[in-house]
Amino acid sequence: MEINYIEEQKYTQAKKRVEKIKGFYIHTFVTIIVIAFLIFINLRFSQEFHWFWFPLFGMGLGLFFHWLGVFGSHLLFGKDWEKKQIEKYMDNNKL
Repeated sequence: MEINYIEEQKYTQAKKRVEKIKGFYIHTFVTIIVIAFLIFINLRFSQEFHWFWFPLFGMGLGLFFHWLGVFGSHLLFGKDWEKKQIEKYMDNNKL
């Protein structure tokens, strides 16, 4: 009974993770298509001022933060940093 519950939890977490990664890839694809379209419009109708850099920067920043949310949540300290620090301090402070 408990084994089924644990397996179901693992499946649910894995499914959520895959959905987040899929959402990031869709966001990346849409960003590429939209920016390509904006570059085309800009260079076709207004070659003297390249305004496409502004949406490129904004969408790129949004894509970076989406990437950070999906893949970079443990970027600074590592995946098990907190657990290792707790174990280290528990070992140092044995009673």
